[in-house]
Amino acid sequence: MRVAAIQMNSGPDVRANLRKLGELVTPAADAGARMIVLPENVALMPSTQESRVHAAEVEGEGPIQTALADLARKNRIWLIGGTIPLKVPGESERVAPALLVFNPDGKVVARYDKIHLFDVEVPGEARRQYRESDDFVAGSEVRCVQVDDVCVGLSICYDLRFPELYRLLVDQGAQVLVAPSAFTAQTGRAHWDLLLRARAVENLAFIIGPNQTGVHPRGHQTWGHSKIIDPWGRTLAAAETMPGFVLADLDLELQRQTRTRFPVLTHRRIGRIEDA
Repeated sequence: MRVAAIQMNSGPDVRANLRKLGELVTPAADAGARMIVLPENVALMPSTQESRVHAAEVEGEGPIQTALADLARKNRIWLIGGTIPLKVPGESERVAPALLVFNPDGKVVARYDKIHLFDVEVPGEARRQYRESDDFVAGSEVRCVQVDDVCVGLSICYDLRFPELYRLLVDQGAQVLVAPSAFTAQTGRAHWDLLLRARAVENLAFIIGPNQTGVHPRGHQTWGHSKIIDPWGRTLAAAETMPGFVLADLDLELQRQTRTRFPVLTHRRIGRIEDA
């Protein structure tokens, strides 16, 4: 399967972001990508939370979902839609960080809401606090989706720091993992490549990490360097810091052979804590 990871510098204008997205998805599809994965916050990196809430859509309708469905259908691709803001019943100030998967007919076949929210203070000279739980309602369900005959495990950005999630995805049959992200420049410089490769190696899975890049509203700076990594931790494709896309061919038969000959996934043992 040929896949692509899209790297964006999304801003506060939804229409402009969707226009730029189309300019990247179509050539990636023309280059043979069957599955294209978009970054987190692909349609909107807002200047205020109020503007995010205003842009939030009801699941199944709205200009963002229509645009993504059209891109999937017109290009005859599987489109893993980064994240978009969806309304949450009973919530007036927060939205769901939702990843929607569109099939080549433009139909939504899966939804995953980000489980782990980024409530941290990033250390260093440019110390900064993030409180995603002020803006988002976390999900709670682990999701895989069948893309043609490949099982794809869904995750988002900060999820990368929680390896137990990926073991649950592999237990569901995941061969390919996706992690649409808006990794900060500080944490990305330190950990982006490390976390992607670790999740790939420990699960003998391909991982696709499309990232936001550059400076966004509210002074948010993201790392870029979108990557596609194979089950042995080798980088198959990598971007730098400009918007664009990267392509790679996933050798699923080689993955099957690797999991058979190096059966680490069958060697898992959980020890028991004895009472003192």
